Amino acid sequence: MQLASEVRRRLKIILPQVLAVGVIGYFAYHAVQGERGFLAYLHLSQELAEAEAVAAAVASERAELSSKVDRLRSGSIDPDLLEERARALLNYGYPEEAVVLLEPYSSIN
Repeated sequence: MQLASEVRRRLKIILPQVLAVGVIGYFAYHAVQGERGFLAYLHLSQELAEAEAVAAAVASERAELSSKVDRLRSGSIDPDLLEERARALLNYGYPEEAVVLLEPYSSIN
């Protein structure tokens, strides 16, 4: 009888502490490993940085292409760019120019 009352008394003292440690452990684990935890935050911030880098590259390419288009408009044609594009698309060249034909890269050893 005395042993049972001693066990109950100690259990009343220890049980709240064990439950508190369990609850704190549960929330600490999910704060780090959970779906919205610290590691998920690091992963998302890395993905965001990669997406921003891609967006910056695409914006730069778009600005470059927009600049080329602006230079090819009829109101403000850049003669050098027009000549370059005509020569590339129509395979034109000056009579005094030498043309060097190369083999495709895959067949060169």
